[in-house]
Amino acid sequence: MEKIRIIIVDDSVETRNNIKTLVSFEKRIEVTGEASNGEEAVFIAKEAKPDIILMDINMPVKDGIKATEEITLNVPESTVIIMSVHNDQEYIKKAMAAGARDYIDKPFTGDELMRTIIKAYELESKRRERTTPPKIHEEIKSRVITVFSTKGGVGKTTIASNLAVGIARSSRKRVALVDLDLQFGDVAIMLNVSVKNTISDLVKEINQLDRDLADEYLVTHFSGVRVLPAPVKPEYSEFITSSHIEKIVSTLKESYHYVVIDTPASFHEIVLTSLDMADRILFVSTLDLPTIKNVKSGLDVMETLHYPREKIKIILNKASEQFGIKYRDFENTLKYPIWSYIPEDSQTVITSTNKGFPFVMTRAETKVAKAVLLMCGEITSEKAAGSFGGPSA
Repeated sequence: MEKIRIIIVDDSVETRNNIKTLVSFEKRIEVTGEASNGEEAVFIAKEAKPDIILMDINMPVKDGIKATEEITLNVPESTVIIMSVHNDQEYIKKAMAAGARDYIDKPFTGDELMRTIIKAYELESKRRERTTPPKIHEEIKSRVITVFSTKGGVGKTTIASNLAVGIARSSRKRVALVDLDLQFGDVAIMLNVSVKNTISDLVKEINQLDRDLADEYLVTHFSGVRVLPAPVKPEYSEFITSSHIEKIVSTLKESYHYVVIDTPASFHEIVLTSLDMADRILFVSTLDLPTIKNVKSGLDVMETLHYPREKIKIILNKASEQFGIKYRDFENTLKYPIWSYIPEDSQTVITSTNKGFPFVMTRAETKVAKAVLLMCGEITSEKAAGSFGGPSA
């Protein structure tokens, strides 16, 4: 059963949360994004191309009528439903003239909202059926990219999340992002996605797992990246085994051109499985002695596991020589070259994290975003060429 992908646009956080609660009871509906004003709504709609947009009228920056008009022109496949406390024919006329397909008065019940969403979706689906050819499963050559480190706090999740979004946007290919930090994973928070199901729920149906079932458990970020979140409680991780991970990743490879895996700082059996299955391991470090010591130990372990050197790429995060350790000394210690330098930019990274908007989308002009996008370019170009290059800072 296909999901109805919706975006909620309202300047009230409470209203957005209430709507998310109402739609959470309907399995067919998936919230792929939310916005607090019309300008954000237009940006997210262009990226996500959702089925339904629930649009408030009175909002700061850009109101719902103007946003609806812009979305109708630029994202005609998305259906806008206006929400307002204004039970006024004039507002309804303006909304419909701007391109809205339906209108619902606040406050509304869950049943009223469901009926309005499903009715609008089914009408639009009938229009699409007349013009869209049937889907054919393509054969996919998938790449698994595991983001790893032997030290916590070095930025693995930030890099994995922005890398997945960057690859999806630059390649226009299908990308899955798996949060394998099973106890304290933050990918869902980092991307501000609404979590209905997690990897621990998927494991309960592991014997029935196929590409269609896997899709039902993935959450859609508005960039198009599909996310498999970590369990909501740390204790649920105990029920997930390496064989589960092997089957999940293998299944995702059937449907996704790229599978990006975020991992915890350990050589736990589950993590080893993700490293074994990876086409490329992006090993993240920073320029401080404790991290360098741990990274060197991790590389020694990988050598004993007989991983080819070309499989491992060193990413230096928060790169700067101003604290006394030189890049050349770092490389000589590890006996590995630095594959990518990501500069320090706490303001951009923290602001992006708190807002749930990846900086490769919203702050693409910054040096930190350019560094990650350069990695994305290398990864996507090597898939066609068949070998990894090396981005320079």
